[in-house]
Amino acid sequence: RKTTYYVAQGRAIRHMVCLYSSLEDLVTENDHRYEDRLEDLESTTEQDRLQWGYIELTRTLPWLHDKLGKLEHDKCEDMLKKLKKGGDAARGDDTSCLKELVTTWVNQDFRPSPLVKPNDKHLHGFTSDICRKLLCPAEWDWDSDHVKAGIRDRTTDYIVSENSWPMFTYENYSINRNNLEEGFLKSKLLVLAFKAIFTSPSLAREADGNGDGADIIENIRHARRKSDQTKVKTCVRFALSSVSSWRTIDGDFDYEAFWNNIVDFFEDTPGPVAQ
Repeated sequence: RKTTYYVAQGRAIRHMVCLYSSLEDLVTENDHRYEDRLEDLESTTEQDRLQWGYIELTRTLPWLHDKLGKLEHDKCEDMLKKLKKGGDAARGDDTSCLKELVTTWVNQDFRPSPLVKPNDKHLHGFTSDICRKLLCPAEWDWDSDHVKAGIRDRTTDYIVSENSWPMFTYENYSINRNNLEEGFLKSKLLVLAFKAIFTSPSLAREADGNGDGADIIENIRHARRKSDQTKVKTCVRFALSSVSSWRTIDGDFDYEAFWNNIVDFFEDTPGPVAQ
């Protein structure tokens, strides 16, 4: 019965807390801060991320902090393993669901020829014209043949990495080059993916319109952190890519660093949209 409970509770972790960091690392970082009083000392960005993750973990599972203090070490390890099992299962369900849904939405909105096939990931990513456009860093002009050739040939000036926001994150898949925060995180793909993960896939399938007024940031304005939006963005990027199974590295693109960049965007609030 405890196993079923912990696995079920763990399904929320990859949604609301962290997509990559291990639960053991979150707990260890919090223990170090308590034991060494690191709140009075300088900490690294990675340490801060782990601590943010632990705080959100205890908000998502309010019973966990006291439980960790009462259980013996081996029982704590066993509990964390079961929680991780539930979290990883939920992540697998989400990526499998979005693999089909994202391709359906892309085909409906863009009518590519040939259509993007959900069951053939090898024809996604930069082998597909429409996926290439949506994955292209927003600050580059996709209509330029020079840009397309640079991405195709992986020249040093056109390496697609985690350090740029892809075009699929912007409203109407276009940007204001004088204000890169305008329309950010307001694309129809993100709105539908958010609905699919945090409400139900059926509601996302029934959604219509072009996403006018749909604002992911507004939808989660009252959330304590923005991990839910971070997960959505990472999973949509995975669905558009040619990667066939969940992994951290896709060519020059590092998904874990991408995740951290999105978290930092919200936590460090660099501009008015994030604030």
